[in-house]
Amino acid sequence: MAISASLVKELREKTGAGMLDCKKALEEAGGDIGKASEILREKGLAAAAKKAGRIATEGLVESYIHAGGRIGVLVEVNCETDFVAKTDQFREFVKDIAMQIAAANPQYLRREDVPAEALEKEKEILRAQALNEGKPEKVIDKIVEGRISKFYEENCLMEQAFIKDPDKTITQLVNEKIATIGENISIRRFARFELGEGLEKKQENFAEEVMAQVKK
Repeated sequence: MAISASLVKELREKTGAGMLDCKKALEEAGGDIGKASEILREKGLAAAAKKAGRIATEGLVESYIHAGGRIGVLVEVNCETDFVAKTDQFREFVKDIAMQIAAANPQYLRREDVPAEALEKEKEILRAQALNEGKPEKVIDKIVEGRISKFYEENCLMEQAFIKDPDKTITQLVNEKIATIGENISIRRFARFELGEGLEKKQENFAEEVMAQVKK
């Protein structure tokens, strides 16, 4: 069937994929936008790793302020083109990342960003914990290695579980978006501010509060 330019444009606006890719996907799907979107996603996942090396200098700086102004987040997420940066899909993704940072309070972007001194200190603490638990000396290193992996999962944004879908990590979420949109996407940097941070105050579960805002 003949694919109209308006249908190609609609699919491009929905997915952020290139015009030619959208046209081919629509032809393969017989003009069904839903099926075409799935085709783009399936093909894109295989190519996501290749796109990850491409230069991404466009994008958005997004802010998120938690209800009551107690937590504020700024995050920069890059993509390759201004066109994609303006799509609803990309904007929603960046907003999700800002909310993730507010809720999960990552200390670093990725594990490579953890300073060597901080990592060694954490290993010393974990080793002492394992010894105090009475673990055999011969398995201490393996225990510490496993707990360091948990440390990364809790403190590095790219390895955290996505608050809206804990079955996937932020890295997996980014790769899915690369596949769907058809451009490299990179979370470059972020800053998180919490009211009274460093001062003595009662403990509150901000992750639950942020998720409550999402569900409204």
